[in-house]
Amino acid sequence: MPELMGGLRVGIDVGGTNTDAVIMDPQDRLLAKVKHPTTPDVTTGILSALQRVLGEVDGAAERVTHVMLGTTHATNAILERRNLNRVAAVRLGGPATQAIPPLSSWPPDLRMAVSCGETIVDGGVEMTGEPIVALDEDAVCRFLESVREQAEGVAVSGVFSPVLSDQEFRVEQLVRQVLGDVPVSLSHEIGSLGLLERENACVLNAALVAVAGRVTDGLSNAMRAHGIAAEAYIAQNDGTLMSLDYVRRYPILTIGSGPTNSMRGASYLTGSTDALVVDVGGTSTDIGILSSGFPRESSTAVEIGGVRTNFRMPDLVSLALGGGTILRESGGVVELGPGSVGFRLTSEALVFGGSVPTLTDAIVASGRGGGIGDATRTTAHTDLLLRCLAACAVRIEEAVDRVKTSGRELPLIAVGGGSGLIPETLAGVAGVHRPENYDVANAIGAAIASVSGEVDRVFSYGKDGRDDALAEAVRLARDEAIRAGADPAHVEVVEIDEVPLAYLTEPVARVRVKAAGPLKTH
Repeated sequence: MPELMGGLRVGIDVGGTNTDAVIMDPQDRLLAKVKHPTTPDVTTGILSALQRVLGEVDGAAERVTHVMLGTTHATNAILERRNLNRVAAVRLGGPATQAIPPLSSWPPDLRMAVSCGETIVDGGVEMTGEPIVALDEDAVCRFLESVREQAEGVAVSGVFSPVLSDQEFRVEQLVRQVLGDVPVSLSHEIGSLGLLERENACVLNAALVAVAGRVTDGLSNAMRAHGIAAEAYIAQNDGTLMSLDYVRRYPILTIGSGPTNSMRGASYLTGSTDALVVDVGGTSTDIGILSSGFPRESSTAVEIGGVRTNFRMPDLVSLALGGGTILRESGGVVELGPGSVGFRLTSEALVFGGSVPTLTDAIVASGRGGGIGDATRTTAHTDLLLRCLAACAVRIEEAVDRVKTSGRELPLIAVGGGSGLIPETLAGVAGVHRPENYDVANAIGAAIASVSGEVDRVFSYGKDGRDDALAEAVRLARDEAIRAGADPAHVEVVEIDEVPLAYLTEPVARVRVKAAGPLKTH
């Protein structure tokens, strides 16, 4: 084992089946790793995993300087419709957007769990930044008064507010005057141009504020309980990190962080910057593409819990296949899930003495289990298990084809505790690679992550000039990265996209800038 020194980092990632934790030194060498079953309340599993991994390295708690967590708390809250804030949704778009009211496309049960009222008031701007009509401040105040007793958060969304956000900021001031210290989410800080998808993302963000508070408080309390005086960060869905304060304001950015952690970990473990990554967990398999060492982002609207959104998310194909997937046969046809034993895998799977055939049993029966469980317990089910494994390979090949954007064959990196599901050869890829420590790639990805900030706005070049507009976008992206916890002295711009918009009376362009830097240290 490498010599122990200060500057240790702890990476933790919560999955549907296991919570993984690692300790890495300043040279990014892995010192310890553990896998602990995810608990029903999630937080207990995090505490236990942290305790176990610290116990693997003598004196680690005093030497840890950073703790990074990838969590499914936000995703689970939306999918399960629980622990969500009641949100008042304010759209600044009248009279132009009355045809489609806020949240009209939401699943009824999610809308009932989240919304305590919606309104459309006069306001919004043109794509050039010119006001459509004046903001109706009186209407805003009347609506806020009507939801005073129910609102636990407010979501403010204006037509083309990413171009000019003054009206959203003004409504935030009115919320403070009427409702006091209620969390406010502003859509221009979360999504891009499309109003309905951006509004949806903004409302979901406001609904998740309390969840974020519980996660950040729980992590802080766990660190104190173990004597860790360190900086804490939460992984976000572009493969980088956020400070705890940033997470409390933008909790929706943690959705999708699990697969991106695995992809960043896969890049680190193999040295590959351009590759396909298949992350096989206990309940699902996620397939994505690494581009320049980071997950490729989706260019289309992404659905979360039945709601279309347009904030940044990794471009993934997800399958309801994992180590805990339940296997059956009906009329001579094998059935793969979609049910899963989840975190009960170690008690219900055949190889662990249970009675439920799972994909983990199929992996073990094929000889790709790496010593997991008792292989003799699969003998009576061998035919079913091997046929299911062959069916899985076909579905994975089809999913790989869907995620690819060209005919070029890329190497495929298989990671995750269930990656024995991936055969040694697959059609359409330039070889299958299963690196050492593949089973904790997700926690490693969290531990090595940097911090980023991103701006996606529309600028009018006629008013500010192109050079001034680009300089402003770069400044805003750098400021976002620093707010998220990056070292101000080492923040660099890593990506600039500029898309001119046609058919307008003056030059206008959508500008997206991403800045990233190493973690701030004290």
